[in-house]
Amino acid sequence: MPLLRRDNDPTFRGGAFIACILSLLAPAGASFASDERPNVIVMVADDLGWADVGFRGGDIDTPSLDRLAAEGTELHRFYTTPICSPTRAALMTGRDPIRLGVVYGVIMAWDNTGIHPDEHFMPESFRAAGYQTAMVGKWHLGHAQQTYHPNARGFEHFYGHLHTEVGYYPPFANQGGKDFQRNGVSIDGDGYETFMLSNEVSRYIKERDESRPFFLYVPFIAPHTPLDAPKELQEKYKDIDTDLEPARSEGTDGTRRMATLMMQPSARPMYAAVTDALDQAVGQILDTLDAEGIADETIVLFFSDNGGAAYSVGGADNVPLRGGKGETFEGGIRVVSLLRWPGKVEAGAKMDQIMTVMDVFPTLADATGIEARNERKLDGRSMWPAISEGKTQKRTDWVYFASETPIYGSYAFTVFNDDWKLVQEVEQDQITATVTNHLFKISEDPNEYNNIASDHPDVVEELSRKIRDWRARYPINGTRSHLVPPPGWRAPLDWATYPQPIESLQPHPAPGMPPPGVEKVLDRMHGERGRLVYDCERKWWLGGFCLREE
Repeated sequence: MPLLRRDNDPTFRGGAFIACILSLLAPAGASFASDERPNVIVMVADDLGWADVGFRGGDIDTPSLDRLAAEGTELHRFYTTPICSPTRAALMTGRDPIRLGVVYGVIMAWDNTGIHPDEHFMPESFRAAGYQTAMVGKWHLGHAQQTYHPNARGFEHFYGHLHTEVGYYPPFANQGGKDFQRNGVSIDGDGYETFMLSNEVSRYIKERDESRPFFLYVPFIAPHTPLDAPKELQEKYKDIDTDLEPARSEGTDGTRRMATLMMQPSARPMYAAVTDALDQAVGQILDTLDAEGIADETIVLFFSDNGGAAYSVGGADNVPLRGGKGETFEGGIRVVSLLRWPGKVEAGAKMDQIMTVMDVFPTLADATGIEARNERKLDGRSMWPAISEGKTQKRTDWVYFASETPIYGSYAFTVFNDDWKLVQEVEQDQITATVTNHLFKISEDPNEYNNIASDHPDVVEELSRKIRDWRARYPINGTRSHLVPPPGWRAPLDWATYPQPIESLQPHPAPGMPPPGVEKVLDRMHGERGRLVYDCERKWWLGGFCLREE
């Protein structure tokens, strides 16, 4: 049999032929009529502020999000990581990104990292269950190898950008390299990026195979910087109030003070225009569902990938939550989130139980009745009984998040449950480290006004130990805050050509430098610094050696 070649036929680009083979290997009973299982649309905003939605009294017009809130359930305590790539990794895998090596920083254009190809992605489970799968928007989960590409991670159709910060108008470039493609093939586009994405979603829905349900992932770039919007929207918000209340965090408020001293114009008007356009795009998608007569058989989940970028150039507002993007106060990790499924989810309701981005995969699998085909342990859990039936699902484990963005060696950590929350800020210099602890009784002080760390040193000590143990799971070569490329690194002219094709790669992950049999010994020697052995945890009863958790 002749070898299949990757050529100009998009069917054979980006690992699509592998996905085709996988579909042929799916169980014979994996195809379902569209009325047996709901469609799923997951829409993700990029840096949307907690207070920047109409249903919370914000001064930006968001009628489409207000509609979702009125017709669905608000997930009032929905948590994500403080920055982009870790949230997307957790969403796709249902696993804690500390295991995946994507926590402290995002995947930059010059990084060759991505999510381990052995990790199972949510769309792979939906595709195996007979769903059509598509992604429209921003990936940000790896681009150096085809194994990291959306078409190799369960998406039959990919339209969008491998990177972030490609701008809202052509040429959609990152580091000067064009970044706009359809299934591995570079394309040209003209228009406003947010509307181009919603147009593609509408086209996909209208041209779908109506005999099968679809799983559609729509990660918008809006309202991420660098901000830009159509002139009429800029005009609409030119006089919006720019005197925002303090975020009550030095990282965010310090940038605002500096911008004022330097007499820089407020980012708020442009941010408002970009957010308005985002809402219009969401509205177009909802209108398409109505026009196709499938709104009642479609689960729509919307959330922001992290808290609003409330620093000076971001323009977002998270008040009364504290802080913003990149921080582990509530304003950085507690986000706007809405879920609608008419007739299945109560309209106008609010769920106050903790739900994290790691819970999305098991929750949607439970809601749709598909099998989650992950082999590694999920860190998320299904929250469907709480959403659909109002059942109380008490959280017995702890939730952890971290960030090292934007300053190398400047960390923000948190660990929390229903009652307690510790926020830890660590400034690491060459031979010293300064630790600042903020302890909150989060059940009584949800907006983090009262730091009671000095009153409960025993709780601070216990939760600090939990953070150290959690951090010890991180792969040594995981992401860090590298804001500039290695000296002399150059970007490609076109990012669609950048990923190394699968057929040019070796069949197995590289073993690294340690000789066979030595890796676990060296892993043990690293102690709390991190892991050499992937997806393993140190077991003290094994002398501190690593053992994979199944």
